[in-house]
Amino acid sequence: MTTHEQTLALFAGIGGLLVVASLVGFVLACRARGESPGIANLNARIKAWWVMVALIAIAFVFGKTGVIVLFALASFLALREFLTLMRTRRGDHIAIAGAFFIVLPAQYVLIGTDWYGLYSIFIPVYAFLVMPIVAALRADTKNFLTRIAEVQWGLMVCVFCVSHVPALMTLDIPGYEGRQLLLIAFLVLVVQSSDVLQYVWGKLFGRHKIAPLLSPSKTVEGFVGGVLSASVLGAALWWITPFSPLHAFCIALLINLMGFFGGLVMSAIKRDLGVKDWGHMIEGHGGMLDRLDSVIFAAPIFFHVVRFWWTA
Repeated sequence: MTTHEQTLALFAGIGGLLVVASLVGFVLACRARGESPGIANLNARIKAWWVMVALIAIAFVFGKTGVIVLFALASFLALREFLTLMRTRRGDHIAIAGAFFIVLPAQYVLIGTDWYGLYSIFIPVYAFLVMPIVAALRADTKNFLTRIAEVQWGLMVCVFCVSHVPALMTLDIPGYEGRQLLLIAFLVLVVQSSDVLQYVWGKLFGRHKIAPLLSPSKTVEGFVGGVLSASVLGAALWWITPFSPLHAFCIALLINLMGFFGGLVMSAIKRDLGVKDWGHMIEGHGGMLDRLDSVIFAAPIFFHVVRFWWTA
């Protein structure tokens, strides 16, 4: 099966699942007559999935450039949501402008040119050293450490980590040439499916809270059922990857665990800030950062596992 045929088969399968989910959601909504918040939330999630799949499909049509532009835009929106909630001051404005209009585009340009030696350290080394200098020159010392750390963390999670998704296209995997886009599909499908399946398992069988102070809706049953189910899905998708079914399962398990713990970290930050969602851009899903929180922690791990074990 060619790369084109694999991609069409994959998106046809996703489209079919979404059609079935939409029909089920419609029937449930008709029976509930708009009286069930749970069903309304489910239908909102299904609509959001339609939008996300459509955007990824359009990006795939334009190849490497389209994917880089899509995730650069996602990083921009996520960083805006993140820094909007932070306790910044006038003295941070130049550093923040640099984050948006210099560091962010530079990171994605470096990925586009396949300069691994620089894009792998550009933000956590050079940007992290230069940004405090720029902020310090404004001579605003009130809560300086907290303020600059918040901007740095925003760059780390919203730009550096997210940029490792399109960076998958730069990997040189023997026998897998020209198919790197499918690695992105594998990562996003497995990690996002884990979120959905944790929600479903939690609603059906959830009894024991796993982290009530961070995320009251997450349960042990939802965590175990969702992570294992999504890992089995990863094994079933081995045919779009350079992995064997066993390797696909193990890698899926790893990124699902990272996605779960990443979600807990981002929930802890939201609790600290006193907000429920990062934004309201996506109906039923909060903001862009709410959708990326699990991918944020999974993407760099997935990228480096593949790079160190499967590339030439």
